[in-house]
Amino acid sequence: MRRLISFFNDLKLQLLALYLLIIVPSLVVLLGFDYLAGQQIQSDVRANDLSLARAIALETNLSITKSLQAVEGLSRYPSVLEPDTAGMKDVFSIFLNTRPDVNLIYRLGSDGIMLYHYPVGPGSTIGTDFSFRDYYQQALLSDQPIVSKGRISPTTNQAVATAVMPIWAENHEFLGIIATNIKLESLSQTLTDIIASRRPEENFQVVILDSNARIIAYPDANFLLSEASALLPEVYTPSLAGKDGTRIEINPYDGEERLYTYAPIPSAGWGVIVSRPTSAAFATQIAIHRVTTIVVATFLAIGLIVWGVLARRVIMPLERLTSLSRAIGSNQELGSEERKRVAFHSKRADQIGHLIRSFLRMEKAIATRIKEQETLLETSKAVVSSLDPQIVLDRILEQVQKLFGVRRCAIIAFDENRNAFRIRASLGLSPKYATQLTIQPTESNSVTMRALRSKEPIQISDTETDPSFTSQLPRAQAEGYRSLLAVPLNTQHALPAALLIFRPDPHVFTNDEVQLLVNFANHVTMAIENAALYTHSDMRLQQQTRRIEALVQSLIDGLILSALSGKVIYANRRIGELANLSVEDLSNASIDRVLKRIVAKAPDPVKALKRVNDALKDEKGRGAEIPILVFGRKTHLRLQIFDVNDARGIPIGRGLILRDITADRELDRMKSSLISTVSHELRTPLAAIKGYATTLLAEDVEWDTKSQREFLSIISNESDRLSALVNNLLDLSRIEAGSLNLSRVECPINEIIQSAAKQAHLQDGNHLVVDLDPGLPTLYADSPRLETVLRNLIENAVKYAGAEATVHVQVAQKNEALIFRIKDNGPGIPPEESQRIFQSFYRMDASLTRLASGAGLGLAICQGLVRAHGGDIWVEPQDHGACIAFSIPLNESNEDGMSPPENRPKESQV
Repeated sequence: MRRLISFFNDLKLQLLALYLLIIVPSLVVLLGFDYLAGQQIQSDVRANDLSLARAIALETNLSITKSLQAVEGLSRYPSVLEPDTAGMKDVFSIFLNTRPDVNLIYRLGSDGIMLYHYPVGPGSTIGTDFSFRDYYQQALLSDQPIVSKGRISPTTNQAVATAVMPIWAENHEFLGIIATNIKLESLSQTLTDIIASRRPEENFQVVILDSNARIIAYPDANFLLSEASALLPEVYTPSLAGKDGTRIEINPYDGEERLYTYAPIPSAGWGVIVSRPTSAAFATQIAIHRVTTIVVATFLAIGLIVWGVLARRVIMPLERLTSLSRAIGSNQELGSEERKRVAFHSKRADQIGHLIRSFLRMEKAIATRIKEQETLLETSKAVVSSLDPQIVLDRILEQVQKLFGVRRCAIIAFDENRNAFRIRASLGLSPKYATQLTIQPTESNSVTMRALRSKEPIQISDTETDPSFTSQLPRAQAEGYRSLLAVPLNTQHALPAALLIFRPDPHVFTNDEVQLLVNFANHVTMAIENAALYTHSDMRLQQQTRRIEALVQSLIDGLILSALSGKVIYANRRIGELANLSVEDLSNASIDRVLKRIVAKAPDPVKALKRVNDALKDEKGRGAEIPILVFGRKTHLRLQIFDVNDARGIPIGRGLILRDITADRELDRMKSSLISTVSHELRTPLAAIKGYATTLLAEDVEWDTKSQREFLSIISNESDRLSALVNNLLDLSRIEAGSLNLSRVECPINEIIQSAAKQAHLQDGNHLVVDLDPGLPTLYADSPRLETVLRNLIENAVKYAGAEATVHVQVAQKNEALIFRIKDNGPGIPPEESQRIFQSFYRMDASLTRLASGAGLGLAICQGLVRAHGGDIWVEPQDHGACIAFSIPLNESNEDGMSPPENRPKESQV
């Protein structure tokens, strides 16, 4: 499509196309005639040569057929059949006298031995046994006359071929053959006569080949019985196969291109090859082609002459004009040589000269406009080259000076601090005028205010004579200007402003000048608007960036962003904590180094590093779980890897998230513990209840009252145990759901402790010691919940201390809280377990718990109930036994149930 458009826009191509439209059809017709005439001539020549070849083949075939018929006739004579020598002599002599082309007649017996030959004499033939001859071998297999291959007769030393007729008896007994030697010289003489009848310049050549592709007839006797390839190219094979046709080939003998025509001789399996040079055969076609070439060359020469004149007088001036128009359009200067050529053609008096002179005048007018546009373009560049409004405004005023040829110009804008209009940027004005000029918004005669109110340009052609400028005349005289033009800046997001230019002489600004300055005013408006919008957007962007930064830094998950090279681009605070690296170290580290420092905290660093490397290489899963030790506590991290792509989907980096899934793993553990523990704790009382109930219901046994009461007591106790477990689960559920409601009342501490101890089912060997500080204040708490806490702690102490356990319950006041301490003389609590024992379903190792049953809920419920009161619970270290303490604030707790930090004793910070 573009080439087609270029064609229609190029006059030279159009004229060339018109010329070709006239010339090409004529040449096509002429060349077509040359081609068709040549094809017809070639067809006629080939047909004539093929007719000649067929005629020679037909004549030769007729001669061979007669020889075969003759020998077949001889085979029927009785004297030949017997054989009778005297009879054969008469018959053979008569036959030989009538056939000058035959030089020998002979009769062979069934064994190939010569029986008789004519002429008789020792020089007429050599040898007596001819069974080795190929024609004899063929005769043994045939009952039809055959022709042998060409050969040189040993007696006459001439080329001959033998016509043979096999002789068979009626009982199919082979009797021998009758044969005649045909002189091939007669065939060559015939070919010589045929060639002599043609014109010598035609240079005809005729060759007859036998079935073995040997020359058996040719005017030059030196080639007789030679291989055909010595004289002919590979064109004879089709003729020996019974086909005819024509071909053009190179003669291997003399390297000349010739037209070869071939035809078969079917009676003998021979072939005729007729040839002549293509230069002689197609002489007429060559002459016509030469005439056609001369005519084509004449046409082309005339066309080139016309084209040259047309190009010099029309196309070349138009090309000069095109160069001039391109230079005008691209604001470029023509070269000196090109300018001289254009000036030369502009002197012509015809239409071409007039057109070029019009373009030269247009060039001057356009140059002025381009200068203005360039100035506007420079102003546009100044607007977008910087976001500093002061720099942009100064550059715009420089362009105003250049384009209008003025020395003074300024931009006046509203100053919010002074509530007045002041000069924001200026060039050429005195510093005193630029700094002291103040225009109040209420000044009605101010040119700037009039322009802003009307939103149209306002000009003062002469400050000395304009009555509206009387009040401002002293200011103009002091600064030295006589005329000015003010153009308002139609801002939307910025403060009102105006562009002013000053001239030292009276001047009436034309419409073009006013419009040009309005365009400049638009650029100034864009600069001011861009600055205002940039300031606003920059503030919002910074605010948003700070929010995102704070959000990412506050994540409990670690985040790393790296480049494709593996260098860390960004990492949040959590990554620094895990890798023990500062922000500065992270910014210069590689992602491999950071990950190695993190996995170094794993129990098995080598195995953890292999998981990380496998995840980095994996394109599908791209994740791995890494267990590490943080402050002695096992933490599970989930590594998730993702690609970071740009808007086009091209990878630009990689991101890694390290999520702490310890809580998830703990939740899984708690779920497993809940299922196993609850199922075990429920099964035990249920089994007892089921067993004793079944025993009581047995019909074959009658139990006494004591036994029944004993069984029912066991069922009741197991039911209480089952009910306590269910209540513990419900309390834990309410605590975790945050739906536990407390009812604070005055609590008698000693009574609550005694009631809790009673419900704890102390054994006979257990001792309970209650130690209350004197003067304890009144405690307001949820009495049943507090009793539950004490019962669980006392029961827990008895469970681990054993049958001889001594439990001390101490209550003391500290600050604004009561501190409860429950001590025992049991095995104690290891320091590393002091925090985990308050987790749901958590129980210490089997060495401490194998004798104590339970679901691992007691301490978790205690912690929930204490914190619901606003207190805290902890393990206090002791040399012997265990001590669990908790605090209950004397005042009402806050909403979240947490006590102030000062309520917790220093020794409790485990």
